[in-house]
Amino acid sequence: MRILSLLILSVLFAFFRVQTKSPHGPAFKVNCATCHSSKGWLLDKEVYSYDHNTTKLPLEGQHKLINCRQCHKSLVFTDAGTECLECHMDIHQSTVGPDCSRCHTPASWLVGNINEIHQRSRFPLLGAHRTAGCMDCHKSENQVRFDVLGVECIDCHRSDYFSTTNPNHAEAGFSEDCSRCHPVNAFQWSGAGFNHSFFPLVQGHSAIQCSDCHTTGKYSDASPECNTCHQQDYLATTNPNHSTAGFPAGCDLCHTLLPGWKPASYAQHDTQAFPIYSGRHKGEWNTCTDCHTNPSNYAAFTCLNCHEHNKTEMDNEHNEIAGYTYDSPSCLNCHPNGDSD
Repeated sequence: MRILSLLILSVLFAFFRVQTKSPHGPAFKVNCATCHSSKGWLLDKEVYSYDHNTTKLPLEGQHKLINCRQCHKSLVFTDAGTECLECHMDIHQSTVGPDCSRCHTPASWLVGNINEIHQRSRFPLLGAHRTAGCMDCHKSENQVRFDVLGVECIDCHRSDYFSTTNPNHAEAGFSEDCSRCHPVNAFQWSGAGFNHSFFPLVQGHSAIQCSDCHTTGKYSDASPECNTCHQQDYLATTNPNHSTAGFPAGCDLCHTLLPGWKPASYAQHDTQAFPIYSGRHKGEWNTCTDCHTNPSNYAAFTCLNCHEHNKTEMDNEHNEIAGYTYDSPSCLNCHPNGDSD
């Protein structure tokens, strides 16, 4: 009889337990003893052992210290959201997006690595941008709004563009993309770094000002021809006299970009006239006037300036050559390459 009574009580207890609605919702399957004890239905911290790290929102940092009801407004725990903005007011007013974890951690609201964070944005901070104040670019009604003027150079630097007069960017029709001339990783506007590869600004051209070549203010009409800038140098040169000698106006025929116009080298002399950079005459002369004694006529030349001490030897070698005389200017007829044969 006693056994039958216990069976009946067990069935009744199970029946009423099934009929009782859990305040935590029908989907909650955690054993009551995980949070409660026989002391009452209030949370008993002495027995509480629920592992919140098994949920979609593990408790880290400051989340470990807050009261459960701050997130779980109702006893139905599944009603609690896992997104930051479901608990935290957006003081940035939708200017940086809804994901607080892009800048903040559960440990603190303070942000100590904003430069690093900004490197992952659509406008990485380089050069002078790394030391600029946030409000210099994010001009907002308060210091926690981060409205973006834009990510194009001109969005922030329009006044710089229009106020620049050397050169005048607006009149010259320069691109509003500052990065075409000014590296974004620089700390100042000067030393622009414009990609001038179509006419390399190196060596003798490296220290010039834009206005030295671009004299009209319109930067598209400058000629890359040497004579455009160096005509006066060409006309003023007397050793040798370039214009009298009929030298071509293309400076690069003889000159490199080294400052001072030296060294000069007329390499075409070997193929068009006489080998002086190769063969036996290589390194045996110093200046053009060693052979061309008349600076007004480079078609005339003499061999005797160097070979006068060999008269006896030359006479002996040419004693059977008809018409030979030591001071004949016709050496080239028989020795076109400067050799002894």
